[in-house]
Amino acid sequence: MKFNDVKSKLAGTAAISAIAAITIMSCGKPTPPTPPVAKVEPKADTLFGDVRVDNYYWLRDRGNPEVISYLEAENTYTAAMMKHTERLQDKLYKEMEARIKQTDMEVPVKIDNYYYYGRTEEGQQYKIYCRKKGSLDAAEEIILDPNVLAGDHKFYDIGSYAVSDNQNMLAYSVDTSGSESYTIYFKNLETGEMLPDQIDNTDNEVVWAADNATVFYATLGGAHQPDKAWRHKLGTDTSKDKMMYQEKDEAFYLGISKTKSRKYIILSLEGKITTENHYLPADNPTGSFKVIQPRTRGLEYYVDEHDGRFIIRTNSGALNFKIVSAPIDKPSIKYWQDLIPYDESVTVENFDVFKDYLVVFERIKGLENIKIFDFQTGQDYLVEFTEPDYTIWGQQNPDYNADFVRYGYMSFVTPRSIYDFNMATKERELKKQYEVLGGYNPDNYQLERVFAPSSDSVMVPISLVYKKGLVKDGSNPLILHGYGAYGITVDPYFSSSQLSLLDRGFIVGIAHIRGGGELGQGWYEDGKLLHKKNTFTDFIACTEHLIGEGYSSAGNVIAWDGSAGGMTVGAVANMRPDLFKAIIADVPFVDVLNTMLDPTIPLTVLEYDEWGNPHEEQYYFYIKSYAPYENVTAQDYPDMLVLAGLNDPRVQYWEPAKWTAKLRATKTGDHTLLLKTNMGQGHLGASGRYDYLHDLAFQYAYILDIFGMKK
Repeated sequence: MKFNDVKSKLAGTAAISAIAAITIMSCGKPTPPTPPVAKVEPKADTLFGDVRVDNYYWLRDRGNPEVISYLEAENTYTAAMMKHTERLQDKLYKEMEARIKQTDMEVPVKIDNYYYYGRTEEGQQYKIYCRKKGSLDAAEEIILDPNVLAGDHKFYDIGSYAVSDNQNMLAYSVDTSGSESYTIYFKNLETGEMLPDQIDNTDNEVVWAADNATVFYATLGGAHQPDKAWRHKLGTDTSKDKMMYQEKDEAFYLGISKTKSRKYIILSLEGKITTENHYLPADNPTGSFKVIQPRTRGLEYYVDEHDGRFIIRTNSGALNFKIVSAPIDKPSIKYWQDLIPYDESVTVENFDVFKDYLVVFERIKGLENIKIFDFQTGQDYLVEFTEPDYTIWGQQNPDYNADFVRYGYMSFVTPRSIYDFNMATKERELKKQYEVLGGYNPDNYQLERVFAPSSDSVMVPISLVYKKGLVKDGSNPLILHGYGAYGITVDPYFSSSQLSLLDRGFIVGIAHIRGGGELGQGWYEDGKLLHKKNTFTDFIACTEHLIGEGYSSAGNVIAWDGSAGGMTVGAVANMRPDLFKAIIADVPFVDVLNTMLDPTIPLTVLEYDEWGNPHEEQYYFYIKSYAPYENVTAQDYPDMLVLAGLNDPRVQYWEPAKWTAKLRATKTGDHTLLLKTNMGQGHLGASGRYDYLHDLAFQYAYILDIFGMKK
């Protein structure tokens, strides 16, 4: 149903009215610019007897010049409103840049007879990819230099970087727009020549077969997710590549990988709650993939190989996952045998296979651990960590025969560190701790982990960091992050840039709200589908708890997160605007209902198991009850900064644009509302490290300005 009578009155009306791009001088004083006003073009839909009117649906048409004009007008307005902070932005940028060791080198990774590493050079945006043959004292070979390859591209992202088993050929993928559509290129590492083979419209993965001449890759379908697996032989016409598999269910995401032993190519099909895996011997690239276990709704399993059997992480009979094994010739579920039995108090998050050991990354009471399992003895032990709150992750461990595992470690106060842990001797060696220039001392900062009671008395963990000496008198500015979706865990991380906030008296916190995976699968499930509102009430409860304990006070808190976390801060802005000084929503997923009703939008069908399918009545009304865009009301909102990327394939640019337009037309009060759309980036922001710092300096300057901090 169209509101033609309303539209006729608007015929000929410009997309934007009352745009003031520059500050006008009046009586010697600056007059604030007038914010853009998006035209109203109502579009009505009726579902389950409910009539919804979307006044800003027209902003979805990126081919409409009025849409681009509106986004550019918002950018102009934001620039004008932030112009007085330009000196502060420059100061923050230089401050953050000065802490970074700009010319630096990664810890080399040994693969066969080569040492591979990346390094950065002062003034260069991108990491340079290098290797040395035989020893670290050998001459350096530069494999790829994106600083040269990027040319005039403002965005340049290397996705996959895969060297053939004989170390002679390189396949790599590149995205030059931020749209996450990659082109695969090939380079002969012996001669340095680029091959004419080029494959467009792929995801970012490419995998070599054992013949060093065949690769497997996936292309993107209509929903902008990989749905077809292909085989390409070097030197042949890519238009004649053989399609190995097509996934017709848009609820599944196709991926390709290789086992640690290099013996098998794995084709994975992943939904939100269901997976299916196929395998192919890497030395038989012209063969056909065989299924390991056909998909069964709710069954998840993830595969590697060890000594003639598959090692599998699965939730079969194990809510928080366990490790099983299965013979390669009989891999289906009826042959699965427990390798590490299920423990309901432990969440098994990942694993890495070595010839003699299995390394399991697990989580107990929200904190990560590393378990070492000895294949020969069947015994296991935990690697110990001493800080009360931290994050660990597996680094590159390509050597199947190695007796050490390399992992990364950091906390809010400990810089990113790379360790080698000898699994036989239990000795730990620090290979590198990334240097923070300017005299950083971790003893100047306090790390805390506290718990807040939510509205239903569930205790929600919060990670906090602040400068020592802070007095809990309610006067401190607090930045609180909260993601809470997809079962993703957001652990405390070290950021040298963040010191610019901590040293100015800010507290920074992460609310580990339901919908994330911090406390296991049940924690995730209690914040999704028809329990999604727990995510928002948890965030509010964490904010209230920190206020009640004197860390901060109402009106002194900034809620800041992005993507699905942008939905969280958007929802709490509607629910409890009185708690917050400002909201920063980065590529926020705020138009949830309209997006989930449209299966033509990339990734929508895949998301039904996360948010619910609103074509079903119970999910329609539940999503509508919390979706930030649907619930904008005539009330005083905090100051708000909304960030978007025009080429974002995950959260389309129009979601933050529509939300901003509706807020402008509806909200009361005089708090500022800024929308900044990067016209050449996607979901993950700037690709260059200096560009990223400029973006961060802008955001930090916004925060300091909101609090009246001029320096």
